[in-house]
Amino acid sequence: MRSLKGDKPFDYCTGIGYDVHPLVPGRKLVLGGVRIPYGRGLQGHSDADVLLHAIADALLGAAGKGDIGEHFPDTDKKYKGIASVVLLKHVQKLLEASGFQVINVDCVLLAEAPKISPYKAKMRANIAKALDMDVRRVNVKATTNEGLGFIGRKEGMAAYATVMLHRV
Repeated sequence: MRSLKGDKPFDYCTGIGYDVHPLVPGRKLVLGGVRIPYGRGLQGHSDADVLLHAIADALLGAAGKGDIGEHFPDTDKKYKGIASVVLLKHVQKLLEASGFQVINVDCVLLAEAPKISPYKAKMRANIAKALDMDVRRVNVKATTNEGLGFIGRKEGMAAYATVMLHRV
């Protein structure tokens, strides 16, 4: 990476991530690394944690390291059913080896149900631990889609994340 002057690397980089999964019966619901009691879970090759997937994509993008599908393809059997917090820890190690430190994470979960508020503190703690950072620099928000679209019909969930990295 080059600065605008063309001779020094950027000190700070930002990234944005997005993920979406359908809700299906017979799966556990895991969000932010927290098992949440609910009648359905998210469908996917891993545990389908949309929140952690969005964060991982934002981190990889900020560091110019591709995306989650490149690092953890759903065609690879070793990732079948894997906890997404394990994937996020792997992304952290990749960033560290590349000279990056995570400055902050801000994310939002889009879901009509269940209520997320009781689980946000544990989600923040899980994310901070996986990324080896202070929990005060991690923010998790949740909102509904006001009954609109596939999220509003409770057919799936989505998440967005933004991050800032510092090159050390």
